[in-house]
Order: sequence, then structure tokens, then C-alpha cells
Amino acid sequence: MKWTVEWTSTALGDRRRLKDGALAALVPVAACSVALAGLTAWTGTGRAGSPARMSITEGRVLLPSAGVAETAAFFRMENKGGSADSLIRVTSRDVPGGITLARHRMNEGNVAYGAAVDSVGIPAGGSVAMSPQGVDLTVSAPAGKWSSGDLVPFTLEFRHSGRVKVLAVVVRPGSVSFQ
Repeated sequence: MKWTVEWTSTALGDRRRLKDGALAALVPVAACSVALAGLTAWTGTGRAGSPARMSITEGRVLLPSAGVAETAAFFRMENKGGSADSLIRVTSRDVPGGITLARHRMNEGNVAYGAAVDSVGIPAGGSVAMSPQGVDLTVSAPAGKWSSGDLVPFTLEFRHSGRVKVLAVVVRPGSVSFQ
């Protein structure tokens, strides 16, 4: 009789260990299932692993005021890919001076100022519209060479997408709204 009691006690302990082990394994299995479902949904949208694809529109350069050496240029940058990208450099053969990426801010005295930035991030599936209140390009304009309606070629260089060549139209300040 003693042997039967010991055997029953051992069998109950084995079942309890088996049950505890199954419960311990359930948490990682559930987590993996949720992750797999998320990855399946992400892949189903067509964005999984797709590279950044930049589309540049609405290129404008403000006509410089008489005697002023600098003006501003603006573009709408849309990332139609599944990976984020960054604008890291802008060049133009028609701009003899430099082109600087700048972000405009207000200080405590409500005075606007611009600060150079190294890059401008464009999220996957998102867009950035340059404006006088946000990010723009500070352009050293050639003295007296641009007229309203002229087209100025620019090359925007992105960290992942590479170089994109675009045209910007010269417009009079105040003739365009920035939305």
C-alpha cells in the first residue's frame, strides 16, 4: 500500500510540472503569434522592406528683392516607399553661391530666425512641404539673372533614394500660398 501512495504522489507531481511547463511556453508562443500577425498585415500593405521612393513637386523660388543676395526655395517632398529617408543636400548649377537647408523658428520675443540643419527627415508614406514657417532652402541668388516665371534646376540628394533632379519656378514673394 505504501508503494501505491508514493506512485500516486509522483504522478501528480509530474502532471503539475507538465501543466506549469505548458503555461510557461504559452506566453512566448502568444507573443510570437501576435508579432507574426503584425508582420503579415505589414507585408500585406505592400510596404514591408520596400525602399524609400521620393516624389518632388511644387518647386518654387522666390524672386530676390533688388540688392538682396539671398532668397528662399521650397519643394513638397513625398515619400511613397516603405522606408524613411532624409534630404541631406541640395545643389544647383544656376546658383553661384551656396544652398543651405534651414529651419525657421520663433524665439521668446516673437522674432523669427533661421538655423541651418544637416538634414530633413521624410517618414515612410509621409510628406514634408517646405514653407517660410518651417523648413526651406536659403539660396544665394545670382544678381539680376532671374525673372518671374524662369525655371531653376535643382538636384535634391537623399540619404537612401539618391539624387532627384527637379525644376522650381521663380515666383514673386506673396504670389504663392504655403499650405
